[in-house]
Amino acid sequence: MNRMMAAGAVLALVAGGVQAQQLQLDPAIPAYQRTSGVSGNLNSIGSDTMNNMMTLWAEAFRKMYPNVRVQVEGKGSSTAPPALIAGTAQFGPMSRSMKGAEIDQFEQKYGYKPTQLRTSYDALAVYVSKDNPIEKLTMAQVDAIFGKSRKRGAKANITTWGQLGLTGDWANRPLSLYGRNSASGTYGFFKEHALKNGDYKDSVKEQPGSASVVQGVTEDRFGVGYSGIGYRTSGVKAVAISETDGGYYSNGSYEDVKSGKYPLNRFLYIYVNRAPGKPLDPLVREFAKFMFSKQGQEVVLKDGYLPLPAAICKEELAKLE
Repeated sequence: MNRMMAAGAVLALVAGGVQAQQLQLDPAIPAYQRTSGVSGNLNSIGSDTMNNMMTLWAEAFRKMYPNVRVQVEGKGSSTAPPALIAGTAQFGPMSRSMKGAEIDQFEQKYGYKPTQLRTSYDALAVYVSKDNPIEKLTMAQVDAIFGKSRKRGAKANITTWGQLGLTGDWANRPLSLYGRNSASGTYGFFKEHALKNGDYKDSVKEQPGSASVVQGVTEDRFGVGYSGIGYRTSGVKAVAISETDGGYYSNGSYEDVKSGKYPLNRFLYIYVNRAPGKPLDPLVREFAKFMFSKQGQEVVLKDGYLPLPAAICKEELAKLE
């Protein structure tokens, strides 16, 4: 991994924007202050979407604390709750909120709920090949592309690029669908928000990781897939999306993601086991404090995701005290 980005203005590609946008961290986010006596081992088990970000945080944190060892395993958000419950991980990264049943299982063991921390913004992008002429889709079209239930009201199942207005060689070509597997929080989030909890088509080629989805679309001229914006490459483009036909089509600018105008915006979370009225383990607390510092949010930008405003960082830090 490359060294940490310098403070100040940084470039980040964001959800489907045709050009890089110059983003600045909220100047009110405080810098992390190193403390003494921090050492030990940390385990992070959970989201594949957040795998790179957790690794970058771990590397930056270890530069300050060489006696700390951090292991990161990202096989899907659904692996986070069992790891937290079993005590095999101190951090459970998730690209969706915990389900009620997962919270209940945690509470049954510990007598209190897990603590949810919002770490950053993500825009879930719908990717096509960089050579694909399509520029925009409605959410109903997205549903009819990936889902068999069509709960958003599309009149017809969409199976060819011609149904989306493409002509010439594209017109009769079938769509080749790429998505995540059911262990993934991205799979669950997309199912809930894009398909309105309808069923995926059997023809979706389920991939083990976010990067695999993007790679599949890159190598498949007629491919279309969904994945986090942090995994965007030069081989794909993210399509502008509107909630309704004739509505506002968003390329996923930072402001659109923060305001909710981009339909597939979300937070990326980390869950921790914090007993009410008791202090967090110092190592866990310092790592979490680092995430919400200026240096920690620079890591968010470095990984292609969108940083939090200072107000949310302050709210999340308060959960640690």
